[in-house]
Amino acid sequence: MTDTPTAPSALATTPGLDAPTWPAEFAARYRAAGHWRGETFGGVLRERAAAHPDRVALIDPAPERRTWTYRQLDERADRLAAGLAARGIGKGDRVVVQLPNVGEFVEVVFALFRIGALPVYALPAHRDTEIGYFCSFTEAVAYVVPDVHGGFDHRRLASRVEERTPSLRHVFVVGDPGEHTALAEVSADPETAPEGPEPHELAFLQLSGGTTGLPKLIPRTHDDYIYSLRGSNDICGVDGDTRFLVLLPAAHNFPMSSPGWLGVLYAGGTVVLAPRPDPSAAFPLVARERITMTGMVPPLALVWTEAAPETEEDLGSLRLVLVGGAKYSEEAARRLEPALGCRLMQVFGMAEGLVNYTRLDDDYETIVTTQGRPISPDDEVRLVDDDGEPVPDGEFGHLLTRGPYTIRGYWRAPEHNERSFTADGFYRSGDIARRTPGGHLVVEGRAKDQINRGGEKVAPEEVENILLAHPAVHDASVVAVPDEYLGERSLAYVILRDGAERPGSVALKRFVRERGIAAYKIPDLVEFVDAFPETGIGKVSKKSLRANSPAADER
Repeated sequence: MTDTPTAPSALATTPGLDAPTWPAEFAARYRAAGHWRGETFGGVLRERAAAHPDRVALIDPAPERRTWTYRQLDERADRLAAGLAARGIGKGDRVVVQLPNVGEFVEVVFALFRIGALPVYALPAHRDTEIGYFCSFTEAVAYVVPDVHGGFDHRRLASRVEERTPSLRHVFVVGDPGEHTALAEVSADPETAPEGPEPHELAFLQLSGGTTGLPKLIPRTHDDYIYSLRGSNDICGVDGDTRFLVLLPAAHNFPMSSPGWLGVLYAGGTVVLAPRPDPSAAFPLVARERITMTGMVPPLALVWTEAAPETEEDLGSLRLVLVGGAKYSEEAARRLEPALGCRLMQVFGMAEGLVNYTRLDDDYETIVTTQGRPISPDDEVRLVDDDGEPVPDGEFGHLLTRGPYTIRGYWRAPEHNERSFTADGFYRSGDIARRTPGGHLVVEGRAKDQINRGGEKVAPEEVENILLAHPAVHDASVVAVPDEYLGERSLAYVILRDGAERPGSVALKRFVRERGIAAYKIPDLVEFVDAFPETGIGKVSKKSLRANSPAADER
């Protein structure tokens, strides 16, 4: 597992990557540092199966509990890989995978890893527009779906996409296949081992977390992504005794790699797939499966924090909860440990690469007030002003980064790459952050979410944190609305706690003012709602909030 590939010496010259990648001198540096060790995902599973074949790797609890040992998962991946290869799916082919949190998801992904085909990770919430785009843009040869999930018939979606996608030769269905092919019928006895990928080659294509238009595709190699898993495991203390509950969609970067189900399988632990993340479904799983670790986005963390004190389920096995995917406000962070009785670790990262964690030995104030520091000593972080000049230490700036697991360009997207990457390879993350003297990052938010109120910049997260301190407020989201005179004004959407008496908007504004905030940061408008629109992974969709809000002058 530590053999170092001798070719290519410069990843930038590798055919088939379809994106700019690491120059030769950087690739050599990362290999020399031991970051890139020449591992592949298929090889990792093979070695874990040999080392502890009878250890449980995967548990799918719904609708009835199914388990896969490491030997079984390895053998099932082999058989499915053989069946896919027999149907003409080979190295470099793209396969759109749209499955919920079921055991077959992991089986399919590892089968594709074995033959060097590339999973294109779609989320269960995606529909015709997104799936049609993924299949046509990647020239996918196959599409993997459930039969019906969440009341939606994915087979019909697949039929519509298949009609207008010439490259799509196969639709594989978990469950009743209808007019398509049942995944259960694909597996075959492997006659010869597939050629498989090299460590420097692509492993899969992820979706960007951007909120404008259709997602861009993020190319990840075996070398770079496996390094991020090892680093995450070291920081989070993941080992063979870890029992990790996958709450969020398994195809998303956060539950896959921070440390995620891939990180836990790399360490030889046990992965449990949750069909739903809400406490009514997840708390019994924590108790029954003796879960030790899980990860969630801030809105879900708020729900868990409020539900935990009232549950009769035993959550005592839970040792660590990671919260990431979006800025976690200090007020909310302070509530988690007392409610759940476990450690909190903040995670801030991006599917394009850089991931930061608070550490297990960080003091409490650092854990609740920062979003952590980078995984790698070779993660480079720049904080710059609007003109691209470095900001003084301790001041907020635009976050730029490059490193051994941060991509150098999107897949087949030269125009996006011109905007998103600097000439010397730094990724423009779109985040606003500052660095503490200890090297931790404090994230203010997304640059595009900032509100320009008559020339004064308002960071929504700062105001949201204050609103969350109000005893009646469960969650808050502040967005810009157009204004004829100021350009933009601020609108605070507020969700109240169950049973809380509704305060008036004037009272909430007074509460914010009394916290000593500048007058221009006090929300101009307040609207009470029952829920926020969400992205596919459960983060608050500020894009939808902005789109659905009436203009300020109409209120």
